[in-house]
Amino acid sequence: MQNLNAQKHEEERLDMVETQIAQRGIKSELVLGAMQKVPRHMFVPANLESIAYYDRPLPIGYDQTISQPYIVAFMSEALDINTGDKILEIGTGSGYQAAVLAEMGMEVWTIEIVPELAKMAQKNLEEAGYSQVNVKCGNGFKGWPDQAPFDAIILTAAPKEIPQTLVEQLITGGTMILPVGPVYSIQKLIKVTKKEKGIKQKTLLPVRFVPMIKSYL
Repeated sequence: MQNLNAQKHEEERLDMVETQIAQRGIKSELVLGAMQKVPRHMFVPANLESIAYYDRPLPIGYDQTISQPYIVAFMSEALDINTGDKILEIGTGSGYQAAVLAEMGMEVWTIEIVPELAKMAQKNLEEAGYSQVNVKCGNGFKGWPDQAPFDAIILTAAPKEIPQTLVEQLITGGTMILPVGPVYSIQKLIKVTKKEKGIKQKTLLPVRFVPMIKSYL
């Protein structure tokens, strides 16, 4: 039965990448290859395993979600990263985006503000074979200064404006992909490139993410 389930999930992953991602314009072989391999069903609640590869975000508890596969792929490609780059993720969630980045060959550092999710993500990542990902529970607005600078930063929760603290933790020439906008409304997915002086911004597409918060009670 386990072998049958593994085969079924592999077929679902390949179909997901072909129909939801490649056919919609994602061209990075690094991204496509990673998403063919990362077992998304291991990063969703057990009762949602049968729909893990559907073209939609899914709830993971604590008012948080795992992003739609296409958005994960789009953001990963937009980072313009190379194997071996050091990446900071804000908003670990269940750990799926971090696993994709790790499968792409990145050195991943990820912060989750909800303690229960941080523990869940650590467990999911270890069980899926990505124990090299560095996970901590903390305030994403502060970043991870002890490990800065980073080649790229990705946010999977939306602040109302670009956090300057995170910009400061990017290398010059580094990129940050993040949703920016009001709580529970349409936001803009923005690509930030850090320059010698200031930043360059480019709006990529409209999105809807959970809000980025400074504390969790």
